[in-house]
Amino acid sequence: MVKRPAFQDKQYAFAAHIRDPERSPAPEGVENRRMAIYRELFFNNLKNLLATTYPVLRKLHDDAQWERFIRQFMQKHQAKTPYFLELPEEFLAFLGSEYERADDDYPFLEELAHYEYIELALSVSETENDMHGVDPDGDLLTRAPQKSALCWVYAYSFPVHRISRDFLPTEPLAQPVYLAVYRDAQDKVGFLELNPVSASLLNALDENAAGRTGKELLTDIGVAINYPDADAFLEHGAAALREMRKLGIITGTRT
Repeated sequence: MVKRPAFQDKQYAFAAHIRDPERSPAPEGVENRRMAIYRELFFNNLKNLLATTYPVLRKLHDDAQWERFIRQFMQKHQAKTPYFLELPEEFLAFLGSEYERADDDYPFLEELAHYEYIELALSVSETENDMHGVDPDGDLLTRAPQKSALCWVYAYSFPVHRISRDFLPTEPLAQPVYLAVYRDAQDKVGFLELNPVSASLLNALDENAAGRTGKELLTDIGVAINYPDADAFLEHGAAALREMRKLGIITGTRT
């Protein structure tokens, strides 16, 4: 086996010390004052970056708690990306698989982090809506509504969009909350809380490869939930489709 060059040994020792200075000694021959600069630089840059990405999560924790997150992240997680700005996604993966929970951690920790990350991911997504063959003003009932590629729907056990210092739920909801997180034509990110029926409608639009009309999709959903008044259900559904188009969740109809 080829022996690793001495300079690489020093590089590995340097990196290990930066990640976990209490357990990994600094490379021999490097002045502690110089190492302290790097220790603080790496830690503080990461701490500030993630605080910006996860603002609500940061506000809910004091300095010591937040620094515990950052230190564990540095100690335990092996990032798959060389890009600094992709580290928020790595942090989310860390929370979901490697983080050692403390007794005082919030039960909604991972879900809140996911919701905050999705806002960032959607804001920087390079995905674009293909408007070829789409009529922005088409009839939403007699034609096939087209869902925006910049609308992502998730179900959460906690109302993550409402969490703040003044609202800290301790138990999951009896029924999941559905959120459509979307980016409109002006690149503004927003969210729409859905009920189970509107969530089913968006899912039907997403899977509408056959190009079925809005009326057909709504009729199917009404039958599936055994809604007693088909005409009233169609009216409510048409209103929901119009609101989604106004927000940019629906881009129009297929021509």
